[in-house]
Amino acid sequence: MAGWLSLPAILLLSIPFITLISVTPWHHLKLAWRDDSAIAVSMGLGVLALGIIILIGMPVAWWLSQATGRKRLIGELLVMIPLLTPPLAMGILLVSAFGPYGVIGRWLSLLGATLVNNPAAFVLAQVYGALPYFIVVSRSAFATVPKNILEAGQTLGASPWNRFRFLSLPLALPGLASAVTLAWVRAVGEFGIVMIFAYFPQGIPVKLYTNLQNDGVDTVYTLLWMLLVVTLPLPMVCFALGKRMARK
Repeated sequence: MAGWLSLPAILLLSIPFITLISVTPWHHLKLAWRDDSAIAVSMGLGVLALGIIILIGMPVAWWLSQATGRKRLIGELLVMIPLLTPPLAMGILLVSAFGPYGVIGRWLSLLGATLVNNPAAFVLAQVYGALPYFIVVSRSAFATVPKNILEAGQTLGASPWNRFRFLSLPLALPGLASAVTLAWVRAVGEFGIVMIFAYFPQGIPVKLYTNLQNDGVDTVYTLLWMLLVVTLPLPMVCFALGKRMARK
């Protein structure tokens, strides 16, 4: 019974991809001008953004999973606000903060630096687009670690770092794999923030938009397939590894 009830949702989710297969001009697939540059930008800067997200997001997720009371509430609110803010609004906020007329932007200009429409701005836009999602999913992963295991480690004299490294991290790895997956897809696919804050260098989402506006929908299918090729392998690998670790 449950299988039949799930069929409408599965079919609904499948329609766009079935349509993509049917409308793609397979006999003359080719990239448009500068599409190869957009792919390199999304992959190269996306990997850098993902590394930053994991580096700064993991401690926050771990702390939120262990904190209690008002500190935890404030921390969760500070993470949820950017997550719930529409991307276009977040892009405007970043321009207001880091742009040439923003407070931080003025400080940067005194140092001879800018943080708009350059690779650093592109990475920052990806981080803002993906970091809250990574923290939320990672926090849930750490929260699944049984408290009695951590308490036993503390009783045996394990330091907070050792409890994190040897107890929480291995047990939370399946959930952390999902967090990395979501962060990667969000970072590479981010459009709204990037469009406002870092239009240049153009990554795949913005290049898809400009190609669509300039040349029509028939010219974007090759780059659209490349976006799927770039974003989907890592989630597939993380999903498979998460399933394998969960069975152990």
